[in-house]
Amino acid sequence: MTSADMAQKQSAQPQSARSGVLGLISYLRRHVPFSVGLGIFWLAAMVLVACFADSLRPYGITAMDLTNRLASPGNAAHWLGTDELGRDVLSRLIQSIRVSLVIAFGATILSAVFGTALGFAAAKFRGAVEHLVLVLADFQAALPFLIMSLAVLAFFGSSMLLLVCLMGFYGWERYARIARGLAISASAQGYAAAVVQLGATPTRVYLRHILPNVASTLIVSMTLTFPEIILMESGLSFLGLGVQPPETSLGNMVGFGREYLTRAPWTMLAPALVIMLTTLSISLVGDWLRDTLDPTVR
Repeated sequence: MTSADMAQKQSAQPQSARSGVLGLISYLRRHVPFSVGLGIFWLAAMVLVACFADSLRPYGITAMDLTNRLASPGNAAHWLGTDELGRDVLSRLIQSIRVSLVIAFGATILSAVFGTALGFAAAKFRGAVEHLVLVLADFQAALPFLIMSLAVLAFFGSSMLLLVCLMGFYGWERYARIARGLAISASAQGYAAAVVQLGATPTRVYLRHILPNVASTLIVSMTLTFPEIILMESGLSFLGLGVQPPETSLGNMVGFGREYLTRAPWTMLAPALVIMLTTLSISLVGDWLRDTLDPTVR
């Protein structure tokens, strides 16, 4: 290959990359509503902030600047101001986004896996197993989850692992009901019976054939559970039984900032705004995914 050919090939690579980016932007403009695009952009920004929180924080979350206590936003040293101990609000907000998203993501995955497994078990074994799963689902739906969470955290104390596991039991009954109904419907169709006749094990039938066909509905359900878990964790932290100092979360910041609402409202309004925009974005994206993945509304 001559040097001219190599130069031409190298110049073609950036052009193909630019055309690919422009094609993606054009596709999003045609198929994604503007509000949903904003929601996706906000969620992507929150994920990036959570992933690179250690690099983005200008100060440590416990670093105190007592000479700048309750400094207002716009300060050259503290863009979002400081709290009652002189701690940088922006640094604590970045760390709070990471903690709250980790709790919500871990709890959502745990709830989806647990509920889907029980739903598939009910669809497979039927009879007593199905009746037991449905009774447990009815009991979970009727249980005041916030009161139960307060009792568990007050008795055992609060920790990150316990909080994730506790939040993971929120909403599992939805996945169980959805997975059971869809699995029964899929089992009655030809493709499930065909792979059984070919000698596939029940585990392979459910994981390789039924689960991919019901995954879109379960994913949409996860987008509905995710913001609810964020709000639940924020409520527990607001009440003092969620994430404990020196760690911080969005609800934790709102809880401590409420005492300074009249003197330093930015300490509470900044995390409250992030909670509102994040839950709103997830709801918008979830509604769009439901309409996009559901073939009955196309």
